[in-house]
Amino acid sequence: MIAHLSGKLVEKNPTDLVVECNGVGYFLNISLHTFSQIPDQENIFIYTYLQVREDAQTLFGFADKLERSLFKKLISVSGIGASTARTMLSSLSPDQVMSAIHSENVEEIKSVKGIGAKTAQRVIIDLKDKISDLGEADVNKILTPQRNTHKEEALSALETLGYTRKQSEKVVKKILSNNPEATVEAIIKLSLKNL
Repeated sequence: MIAHLSGKLVEKNPTDLVVECNGVGYFLNISLHTFSQIPDQENIFIYTYLQVREDAQTLFGFADKLERSLFKKLISVSGIGASTARTMLSSLSPDQVMSAIHSENVEEIKSVKGIGAKTAQRVIIDLKDKISDLGEADVNKILTPQRNTHKEEALSALETLGYTRKQSEKVVKKILSNNPEATVEAIIKLSLKNL
């Protein structure tokens, strides 16, 4: 398995990265949390998880080991696939996910697209005892604010996450009318809560 990559950041989008290592470009699917953590610099180090299925081999990237461990635990739950786990880590930070599981907050987990009440309860039941070994994340970690970009980047990311452009545009337009200085990450997070 590919455990991590260290190389040149070729492309950075809210839902994916391309990292070049020794002339080979690796396409990594990422969450919004990782997008906000990855610096806009030439050389980066990123943790990875390779999902191998009959029809595809998909590489996921993570800014830290905690998020990768949480992702692996989430996809071990029946009813949670890689796409849903990535959406969960885009809607909520790893700290929020762990807190919701620990405090048995079904509503917060249910707020993620694709997760209903039964699945949220299953996540809590399956993972409550397992997340304690992940340790506590550094909640005082300061996130580097991202530069403002066009709403097109946010709409493109939402399409990649499975939303239609038509339904996304209404929500994004409303968010931008209330907060015209919103970052791409903020637009996407607010959109995920309202879609």
